[in-house]
Amino acid sequence: MNNGTHLKVLTYNIHKGFSSLNRRFVLEAIREAIQTTGSEMVFLQEVVGEHRVHSERLDNWPLVPQLEYLADTIWPHFAYGKNAVYSAGHHGNAILSRRPFSSFENIDISSNRREKRGLLHATIEGSSPDAPELHLICVHLNLFKRGRAPQYQRIIDRIHDHIPDDAPLIIAGDFNDWRQDASSILCNALGVVEAHQSVHGYHARSFPSHFPILPLDRIYVRGLKPVEASCLARSPWSKLSDHGALTATLAMH
Repeated sequence: MNNGTHLKVLTYNIHKGFSSLNRRFVLEAIREAIQTTGSEMVFLQEVVGEHRVHSERLDNWPLVPQLEYLADTIWPHFAYGKNAVYSAGHHGNAILSRRPFSSFENIDISSNRREKRGLLHATIEGSSPDAPELHLICVHLNLFKRGRAPQYQRIIDRIHDHIPDDAPLIIAGDFNDWRQDASSILCNALGVVEAHQSVHGYHARSFPSHFPILPLDRIYVRGLKPVEASCLARSPWSKLSDHGALTATLAMH
């Protein structure tokens, strides 16, 4: 935990490293931006694991996978969940961490053939021998409500089946939930709270980044108390991905 009692986390859909409408490849600027936040753990969506066409066409395409490039020397531990696979390569969710993982697993939660989605579940050992493991879940859900409904249930089932009720938990990512259905479902079933809503009384508007009006991104927690939360959508963030980034500072109960 940062300062022994607090933990700062960030969630960000990086749009495969491209700016809005795919006008520019801005992965280097994305890396610089997330490094300035001081986050101990970073939840990422739309991270490209491999793309043979882009790697040949773009001079500034990194020589290592995007996940490793973004982790740099700041986050020595990282996990990747391959979700969407196509002829040129693949992309998915990722988690960067300053602390080592004790385990991680990617679970397919796709609800149709066109939208390949995953739930990346990682665990980190407690800060002391008697402290419970910290559980991290990174998700990117479907665009349409009927596809998200079964995905909420998959998240709930995974947590009930694999995470003790007293273990601290963070669920973060792009929920595509502009109708704001997820919070009532997940809060009632899991006892989580959404960080930005807990601090400010409403969900952060994070999309599109240049003029955010839709609350698509979330950070849900249990066993941790949100003390600060913000949406990063001003410059330079407004010139990067089509999403703003969400941050939260969390205190142990």
